[in-house]
Order: sequence, then structure tokens, then C-alpha cells
Amino acid sequence: MKASCFLFVCSVAVDAQTPNVVKYHATINDVKYVYGPATPVAHLKAGDTIETNTLDAFGNVLKKPGDKLSAVKGDNPLTGPFYVDGAQPGDTLAVKILDLQVDGNQGVGAFAPGFGALNETSYTPMLHSPLPEKIWYYPIDKASNTATFKALDSNFSVKIPLHPFFGCIGVAPAGGEARSSVVPAEFGGNMDAPEASAGNTVYLPVNVPGALLYLGDGHAAMGDGEVAGTAIEVSLLARIQVSVIKGKRINWPRFENDNSIMAVGAYRPLDDALRIAFTELVDWIHKDYGLSSLDAYELLSKVAKIHLDEMVDPNYVVVASIEKKFLPAKKK
Repeated sequence: MKASCFLFVCSVAVDAQTPNVVKYHATINDVKYVYGPATPVAHLKAGDTIETNTLDAFGNVLKKPGDKLSAVKGDNPLTGPFYVDGAQPGDTLAVKILDLQVDGNQGVGAFAPGFGALNETSYTPMLHSPLPEKIWYYPIDKASNTATFKALDSNFSVKIPLHPFFGCIGVAPAGGEARSSVVPAEFGGNMDAPEASAGNTVYLPVNVPGALLYLGDGHAAMGDGEVAGTAIEVSLLARIQVSVIKGKRINWPRFENDNSIMAVGAYRPLDDALRIAFTELVDWIHKDYGLSSLDAYELLSKVAKIHLDEMVDPNYVVVASIEKKFLPAKKK
């Protein structure tokens, strides 16, 4: 059965027969633009699966040549929040991404004022004028699993393989804060991490009762660093499963799959983001795999990998990882 069918067409009677599956459909009228306290759109139990959609970073309003960024209501509209019963501060929320599908036949990329690694921003002011507004449209061919880049100033085009992922996945911050959907930080948020893709589990610190999980900013593909400020921005159809690890506190988001463990650092300058990611990875290896912190530090110096996810948001994001084949057996 196609994703669009199982997400939006199935009847309430079917839901009643499968109480472990929660279906939700987001529209521009009920999305959020901050991570923080809000009335939940649904309550979940540990082990439940969510089937939902997300809007693209522009709220699905950029459709054709001539459309303008001024029509965008807000950046990175978020689906949620989802309240996870039993999740309490000091726990860890585990979000297993089961499936992500591009919802539509076109993606969007754009120069946006104040974004981009090679453009002036509020953090890097310059005397020159910002780059002019430009919008690219990317036809998506689901049969070949590609999107097509078409140059605006020539006839060049090239196909790009699809790798759908959540640009935004996070929970409500601690202390009653509300943080912009543009920001990545300790609560997750706008990490623009290709690691947030099908087959991976995202671990997030629980800061408030119910965690309050938000999703959004779908990407069909993105280069390392997201240097011009956008990926191939798309809507997504998503299927994820949530669980709660009681009494285990993490300080920053993490990712895991069958082959690797991955720790996130989100800050400026870039070297501090890297230090956060590696400090978290050392601590993870020490606590869960039994190596001393110094042995873990030495081992990482020999086999670790670094992924610069993005350097355009208010905080930059680095993911440090190690393949499990280099680690001892995980502690019971």
C-alpha cells in the first residue's frame, strides 16, 4: 500500500484495530515555528508508531518560477508536538526512523537573506549587499530515486540521488524555553543532519514531561555543510517509532544504527561544535562500552569520522562517529 494511502485515507475504524499506530496530518494552519510548550497534537505510548506528514521549509508555498520568499509565513514549520506518556526529565527519548518518503514531485532550493556559508549574516556582517534572491526548482523522479538540478544561468542539468531526512527533529528545551525552528542545540532542533534518515535511531534528552517531539524541514538531498543555506527542501511522509529509556540522561542528541554510534555537537565557532561532539562520544563509549575515557579518546583519534552537517544555522552542527566493529561488546 502506498504511503499516501496509509497516512491519510485509512479510516478511524482501522486505527481502532491498530492502537499502536497513531496517524496525524499536519497543515499550514496547525504547524509550529518554535520548540517549546504547546498543546500536544497527539499522545503516544512507548512503542507506538507515528505515521504523519511534514511541510517543507517554506510551508509548501513556493511552487513555480515567479513565486517569492516574501510569501513564506515562517521558516521550518514543525509538525507536532507529540506527547510521549511516561517520558520525564532525566529520561532519553529514542526515535527510530522506520520510513521516510518524499511527498510530492518537486523540491525547492533558495538563497535566503542571512543564510549561507559564503554570504553575509547577522553573525558575519559585511559591507557588501546580500546575494540576490534566487529560487531553484528540482523535479523529482521517484522511479529513478533522483532529483534534477537545473542551472538558472545556463542549460546545464544533473541528477542527484535522493536521501530523504528530517532537517528538524527535536523536543521542547529545558526551563520552559521556546526556541526558534531555525536553531539546533541541546534539544535537537534544526540539525540538518542526514543522519536523521530511515534506518537510524535518534536519541534526544527529555527536558519536560512528555518530551514534546517536533518534526519538520524535510530534505530530499543535501551536500555537506548545506553551504548555500538550503537543501532540496521537500514535504515528507514519515513513519517513526518512539520509546523511552528511563533514568538515562544525555546532554546532546545522538544517532545510532547497526554499524555506528554518532554524537552531535551544535555550537559556534565550529571547533567548539566539534569538541562537544567528541566529548559526548568519549562519554558514550566509556559508559556503554566500558573503555576508560582516555582509551576512548586515543581510539577515536585513530578511527573516528567527522561529518560537518551544516555551517549556516545560528549554531553549526558536527557529528562525530565510530563504527561498532572497533568497540568492545556493549555493557549489559
